[in-house]
Amino acid sequence: MNSLQNSIGSLHPDDDFALSFRLRVPTPTKPKTCVVLLHGVGSSETSLADLVTTIDSDTLVVFPRGPVQFAPGQFGWFHVAFTPSGPSIDAAEADASRLSLVRFLEQLQSAYDIAPQDTVIAGFSQGGILSASVALSEPEHVAGFAVLSGRILPELEAHLASTERLANLRGFIAHGEYDSKLPKTWAQRADQWLEKLGVAHATHFYPIDHGISAEMQADFLEWLEQ
Repeated sequence: MNSLQNSIGSLHPDDDFALSFRLRVPTPTKPKTCVVLLHGVGSSETSLADLVTTIDSDTLVVFPRGPVQFAPGQFGWFHVAFTPSGPSIDAAEADASRLSLVRFLEQLQSAYDIAPQDTVIAGFSQGGILSASVALSEPEHVAGFAVLSGRILPELEAHLASTERLANLRGFIAHGEYDSKLPKTWAQRADQWLEKLGVAHATHFYPIDHGISAEMQADFLEWLEQ
């Protein structure tokens, strides 16, 4: 584990929380805000560790581990197969992870005395999918969400909150123009869907494949500060 990964601390087991997780503890100790970062499929909670270097030091940064294990050190939020007609997911697993994250947010906010209006959930790829799933179904738990090279699941429609409940939510969509894993049409659909739901959001595209570029990271952090 490198120094960046060491900066986010050791793994907290899921004995008292819905998920295992790591933390970047803020300075001062009492955090003003909280950012929950969700990793992509086949990765782990340490994969987004480099983001902490540019997030305000008074922010509690939380890195949950996906509950589905594919191999040693490889986790995710649900099984997915990439087919010629698009991604095919295990919808039951995806919804179970959504509900686990909702419980986790409640536990986290209680344990660290963080208000929902001071909490943002964000993620890369499958982690971005889950951040949108949580925020759009249970918007009372977060102030905003960010989807970095991900999508909004069509399967989420049955769980969407009402437009009245979504009124104060803020979103951030960032995607590669040349994404070979999740084509940019998914981000365009997300943008249109959020527009229809009346969710205030920003949408950005970048000349990259499936990933997080320096420019995407900078735009995300600028949005986060706002």
